[in-house]
Amino acid sequence: MILLKLTLYDKIFKPREYVLPNGKKAYKKASRAPIYIILVLAMSALSVKITGFDMKVLTTRIGQFFVILGEMFPPKTSYMPTVWTPLFDTIKMSLLGSVVGALLSVPFAMLASTNVCPSRIVVSIMRVMFSLIRTLPTIVIALVATLIFGLGTLAGTVAIAVFSFGYIGKLTYEEIETVDMGAFEAMQAMGATRRQAFVSAIIPQVLPFYLSNCLFNFEGNVRYAAVLGYVGAGGIGLILNEKISWREYPSVGMILIALFVTVFIIESTSRMLRKKLV
Repeated sequence: MILLKLTLYDKIFKPREYVLPNGKKAYKKASRAPIYIILVLAMSALSVKITGFDMKVLTTRIGQFFVILGEMFPPKTSYMPTVWTPLFDTIKMSLLGSVVGALLSVPFAMLASTNVCPSRIVVSIMRVMFSLIRTLPTIVIALVATLIFGLGTLAGTVAIAVFSFGYIGKLTYEEIETVDMGAFEAMQAMGATRRQAFVSAIIPQVLPFYLSNCLFNFEGNVRYAAVLGYVGAGGIGLILNEKISWREYPSVGMILIALFVTVFIIESTSRMLRKKLV
């Protein structure tokens, strides 16, 4: 048994030896896949123990999901006139927050790019700032915003703007670092400032990528904004939370259908525009 274990260990973890036609020996590194599999299984077992996951409860209670889903249909169509206003509020705060956050991220993305900003300290500070902002969940930002600005769409707009700032800024400075710096350096050699050279030489190269990410970010923000109403940040989430709390599932079904159609139209339009930008 010990010999078998040693042989299995050798096959999995020790490098393999090959003899080449010229008589020389070559070694192929052992695959690390078994180690990764063992780690994933160990972490999964630990997660099940910590979270108290119970497959029996999941299998016995999963049917309730379809019971609630069945109560949503047919949806209450007479409730649709009430949905229009908060639905438009959701779209408006998603659009405004996405635009404000995306525009504000551009100068900070410039300062976070190592090939544009000469100061390593400034670059590090900007990158840490982007990382901190992206770490904060949008719903937490919305909760803080409601404490500062009060309940309503302003808090939701601020939360979406902050999220968009971190998301677009991170992608933009990474794209800036991949551009051809020849035109930028040539403009500086002709006497242009870094800002002028950035606007004329860098922005045209990253603009299609930047606009594509802005569109993708906007369509995602429409979905996120629907949840922000749960913390009082306005939009369709307010009435969605209300109707779920009162177990008025036909009205909930109508809200979800309206949201689905809206997101589908926005995603289809965004996808078409992004294809033209590529």
